[in-house]
Amino acid sequence: MAAKNSAILPRMKKFPYKRIIVVGTTSSGKSTLAEKLASILGLDFVELDALYWQPNWVGTPDDEFIPKVAAATSGERWVVAGTYSRTIPTTWKRAEVIIWLDYSLPLILWQLIKRTFRRNITREVLWGTNTDRFWIHFKLWSDESLVRWLFKTYKRRKWQYPHFLGLPEHKHLKLLRFTSPKETEAWLETLEA
Repeated sequence: MAAKNSAILPRMKKFPYKRIIVVGTTSSGKSTLAEKLASILGLDFVELDALYWQPNWVGTPDDEFIPKVAAATSGERWVVAGTYSRTIPTTWKRAEVIIWLDYSLPLILWQLIKRTFRRNITREVLWGTNTDRFWIHFKLWSDESLVRWLFKTYKRRKWQYPHFLGLPEHKHLKLLRFTSPKETEAWLETLEA
């Protein structure tokens, strides 16, 4: 199914899409790529986690979250980092292309561990007043552990994205699927050139 929507784009002077969603599992690099694309292409950068998380890691209720997402993606030029299943009806119908960072589990796990250590050392503030809680991620029995979340969702994403792309309401979407950071960077260089 995914192959039908896949688009291998040759080197081009101008990327033709103005409404982009970058998807992948936790720590695959969605926000980093989306922010780079926003800068290169002059698009608004929309980070779903920033819209969802309130102080003290309290999630925004759907009746507030979905309208925020709708407002952030109401324009004609944006790139969204991430997807929540409940935001798909709002964002995917307006998007033109899905970029899927479909990297290997060992690579993503390594990126998650590095990111967790970096955020702990720098005390990076996330989405307002939140900071990463270092040890919670290594407590694999905790629902708050991103390592546990990665293992829980990695295989699920492999069938979920093709499933969602196969729905009639998403037939308009193009798919760019990258299986390694090198492949993603090489493609990004074609946009920057």
